[in-house]
Order: sequence, then structure tokens, then C-alpha cells
Amino acid sequence: MEKVREIEGRAYPYGAKNVDTDVIIPAEWLKTITREGLGKGAFESVRAQPDNVFDDERYAGSPILMAGDNFGCGSSREHAAWALGDLGIKAVIAPSFSDIFSGNAFKNGILTVVLPQEAVDRLLEVAETDEITIDLESQTVTTRFQDRFTFEIDPFRKQCLMEGLDEIGLTLARDAAIANYEQRRGQEMPWIERGTQVTS
Repeated sequence: MEKVREIEGRAYPYGAKNVDTDVIIPAEWLKTITREGLGKGAFESVRAQPDNVFDDERYAGSPILMAGDNFGCGSSREHAAWALGDLGIKAVIAPSFSDIFSGNAFKNGILTVVLPQEAVDRLLEVAETDEITIDLESQTVTTRFQDRFTFEIDPFRKQCLMEGLDEIGLTLARDAAIANYEQRRGQEMPWIERGTQVTS
């Protein structure tokens, strides 16, 4: 997982409320066995509408998505986070998120930033013309117009994102402790080890 420290760039000024995971990635895209290519199906129903923000050249490749209240509600499909990541989105700013979506986003290295509606409204306005900067270390969202909004984040999630550690990375970071435990267990409980030996 890539380290997340600072995210800077244009933001899709989407802002819709109660966007469920079927809108983020429709069910027909769930047949894939890989994460690559899901960005093509992201917000398919929204993109079917003329003049939508996702096909607007001004926002092409934007790393930030501005969303409305209760973003990511509905089914628990992790494909929603995969689709956002494949689209190039590294952070979503909204007044609130579905808990399951927020968890899936975190596990896939996407930062979810919760800000009050007034702050989101201001950032939606800025996103129309200018870049937005998210600094995870200082937990702030800023603009060139001197806007500065602070956000809360679970310290464990913050550490994992900043160090680029997913669940596998966290386990590998404990490799020495695991090896020591297995060696000690073999000495203290040899009857368990007998059943785990691989013979050729």
C-alpha cells in the first residue's frame, strides 16, 4: 500500500448525498477477479448524464472526491473502494460515511475525511476552480484562499496510512516476534510441533 502523507490537486465537485456503493460501482462490474479496470465502471449511471463532473476534462485525474452526507451507504462491496482507487482517487471528503465503506477505503489506502457541511460546501466552491491540499500529519485541509479545516482520524488508521501498512504489512512488521513465539512454543510444547513437520 502506498504511503499517504499529503494529497494535493483538483477535486471532483460531486457533492451528492446518500450515494450508495451500487452508484459508485454497479453490480454488473462485480464479476471481475481483478481490481484493475474498475475505474471505467465507476459512477457509470452518473457518467451517462451529459455534463457530469467525472467526464469533465477540468477534473480529469483528480485525486480528491468531494461528496455529500452518508457517502458509500448500501451494500458492503469492497469493489467500491477498488473502483475509486482505479479512478485515481486517494481521498474522499464528506460530512459522513458509511462505516463499512470507510473501513474498506482505509484497507485500500484511501483517506476518508469527515468535515462539517459548511466546510464541504466551501470546498465544493473552491474545487470548481482551484486545488485542495490534505495534510494527513497535521490533519488539515487547506486551499490557496487561506481556508483551513481540521479533521479527526483514528490514530491507528492514521499511522497505517502514513506508513503504507495494510493488514499484511502489519503482520510482516511483527515477523521477528512471530518467529520468536514459534521457536519458544516448539521448545515449551514439542508435542504440538510434531504434528506440523513437513516430510518429503
